[in-house]
Amino acid sequence: MAKNQSKTSGAASKRKKKKQVTDPNGMAFVKATFNNVIVTITDADGNVLAWSSAGKEGFKGSRKNTPYAAQLSAETASKTAYEMGLRKVEVFVKGPGSGREAAVRAMSSAGLDVSSIKDRTPIPHNGCRPPKRRRV
Repeated sequence: MAKNQSKTSGAASKRKKKKQVTDPNGMAFVKATFNNVIVTITDADGNVLAWSSAGKEGFKGSRKNTPYAAQLSAETASKTAYEMGLRKVEVFVKGPGSGREAAVRAMSSAGLDVSSIKDRTPIPHNGCRPPKRRRV
């Protein structure tokens, strides 16, 4: 290979273009675990438009499960979806994490109209034994 050619020159031109959404309604999924918060925004059919997580926003370790990290990741995903034409979302929240309410508030402040909030946290019918209590 010649020195003036680079391996990555073709990869930059293959970047996926952002598509515009015809239907302004969509769904937002907030997965708030004990260690991280993941926000995924889809259209009405379930095709992913935007996603973000606390780790993707640059938080490491125990800072990932803070409400502020959830707020930033929800804002990032909401702004990307808003630019694509999404205006109204149904929010589905899953998990016991601390950033649940902060993520929903950040979505509404970013310009998305939150039509409903539903809790989809899985509840066991006496399944696996839970982890033991921490003694700090």
